[in-house]
Amino acid sequence: MDYKAIPFEQRIKENIRNYSLDNLYALDTLTGYCKALSAVTGVAILITERHGEKIVSVGGFAGFTPDVVGDPGRKVRVYGRTIAHLYAETDKVAEEKKASVESLLDGFATMLSHWGEETYLHKETAVYADELEQKVGVKHVQTARGENEDVLTGVYHNLYFEERMRAIDRAEVVPVAVINVNINDWKYVNDNFGDEQSDRLIKTIADILKQEKKPDYVIGRVDGDVFIVLIPMADEGEAEDYCKRVQDACLSFEDDILAPSVACGLVYKTNVEERLADKLPDAEYEMFNNKFEIKNAPGYRERLEKRK
Repeated sequence: MDYKAIPFEQRIKENIRNYSLDNLYALDTLTGYCKALSAVTGVAILITERHGEKIVSVGGFAGFTPDVVGDPGRKVRVYGRTIAHLYAETDKVAEEKKASVESLLDGFATMLSHWGEETYLHKETAVYADELEQKVGVKHVQTARGENEDVLTGVYHNLYFEERMRAIDRAEVVPVAVINVNINDWKYVNDNFGDEQSDRLIKTIADILKQEKKPDYVIGRVDGDVFIVLIPMADEGEAEDYCKRVQDACLSFEDDILAPSVACGLVYKTNVEERLADKLPDAEYEMFNNKFEIKNAPGYRERLEKRK
């Protein structure tokens, strides 16, 4: 598709039809998550493409033929289009646990939609940004002026943050804690309260990250509602304590609109031959585990929605 031929908003609505699951998800990560969920709930899980092709199967779906029209299961939708179907075999679940398991599966489908939407928007925005950079040299102008900070939040923007990661790699510093910090339900705030309040939420989280950090911490905003924090030469328990302080500070911050909450995924670079960039998917995986726990915890939804 010629990206210059249509407005960005229209391209976002139309181009999702060109994406398959392996464009939107790390399938190894998705399979691992399904295995963990199956182990916890005791149910078989199947995820198919929009037209029924089996992509991830955990458990007893060997002889099952998906009927995505007559029996679509739980639909996973991104920007108004179904991109996957989630099936789960719950017949063997004890009756007293069935409601909880169904709720977990509903939450999993919702998380997949959110995850896919974030990835899709990031990829499409990157293409659009590349066009602008090629036309007006934005990247070169930004670097030449030394503008290393994200305008909204004051932490490093993604381009400069990547430079800092490479510098730490070259310094052969270990261990390095790598923390993925993702804002929970940023889209809910944007949908219900608008751009101004959703931007204020992003800035509030960034302020908390900066407030709780030590001078040697490196913080970058790598996507709209995603931050990465690096802690070189992290002491034992230091990164875990930082994540807890950030999450506690979020919970203690409340006003008439915002109820901040973040999911944190923590991993470590422990070998000088590793690259920090290669640890980011692992940190993201741990973040989604934490997000699943937080968003299904008692009281989470009530705190989020009481301002609506």
